Amino acid sequence: MGTWLTESGVAQVKIEPCADAKSGPACGHIVGLINPKGPDGQVVAPEVATDYRNENASLRSRKVIGMPLIWGFKKTNDSNAFEEGQIYNGEDGKTYTANISLQPDGKLRLRGYVGTPLFGKTQLWTRISQ
Repeated sequence: MGTWLTESGVAQVKIEPCADAKSGPACGHIVGLINPKGPDGQVVAPEVATDYRNENASLRSRKVIGMPLIWGFKKTNDSNAFEEGQIYNGEDGKTYTANISLQPDGKLRLRGYVGTPLFGKTQLWTRISQ
C-alpha cells in the first residue's frame, strides 16, 4: 500500500485496499502525472489529461487523474504479493493480467502479461509515500 512512481516516471499511483471487496484486496488509481501529453503530442495540464489511447472509445474522454489502474488481485501465501489481477496500461490503452509483489529493497515489482507470466513485461515502481 502507498503511493508509487511508475518505472517510466510519468505517473504516481496510489495503492490501497479496494473500496469494494469484490475488486480484490488491493486497488490502485492515478493520483499524479508528470508532463502528460494530449493526442497531438503536446504537453497538457495533468487535470485535463484524458485516456485517449483506450481501446474502448467510450472511455477515451475520461480524465486520467483518478482513473483506476490496478484491481482484481488475489491474495497469495506471501503477505507482500498478489496475483492474477488486472493492470491497465495507459500508454497503449490495453488491460493485462498482472502479479505484484513488494521486493526486499522496497520497490514494487509488477509483471503484466497475456496468457502466462512467462510472456510478459516487468516494471519496478518506487515508493513515494506510505
